[in-house]
Amino acid sequence: MKLIVGLGNPDRQYLNTFHNLGFTCVEKAAALFCAEFRREKFRALIAEKGTGDDKVIFAKPLTYMNLSGESVREIAAFYKIESKDILIIYDDFDLKKGFVRIRESGSAGTHNGMRNVIKELGTENFPRIRVGFKPEEPTVIPLIDYVLSGIREEDKAVFEEATTRAAHAAAEFSQGAAISSLIQKYNGKK
Repeated sequence: MKLIVGLGNPDRQYLNTFHNLGFTCVEKAAALFCAEFRREKFRALIAEKGTGDDKVIFAKPLTYMNLSGESVREIAAFYKIESKDILIIYDDFDLKKGFVRIRESGSAGTHNGMRNVIKELGTENFPRIRVGFKPEEPTVIPLIDYVLSGIREEDKAVFEEATTRAAHAAAEFSQGAAISSLIQKYNGKK
């Protein structure tokens, strides 16, 4: 069984912001399996595909970004999913705009949502996909305001491509692809 989680914020005001890139990726990954987010369970919107050990659970925590780990922990505990089978997808300001970076484990960096996931799971040893949104030019607004700002029209194609690549990587992970092969295939920018 695999758990694919996209981090984001549930309110409509956050829909097209950088901080919801994780939600966008997990929605696209679920769509590749024709799985729809129909149920609310474990303080998350859930989509499922398959049964038994072949089951894939896609989740969008409704706890808001900084408490995402609470929902992830509840899902993982209920289904007895090991950390190596949990994939977290999220936005990353420390990564250049449009870049996708897959890692087998690691710290949260500057991301508060990931910090909470690590705290709640009690480990850094789970795979993750980061979608970068650091602008080429330095931003003059505070980081908290920037991450919650809307994606500009001229950047939409870049993020459309990056989130699609991340979704395909997540789909392959859910079908048993090794993280090392996903790193070789998807890391970087197309």
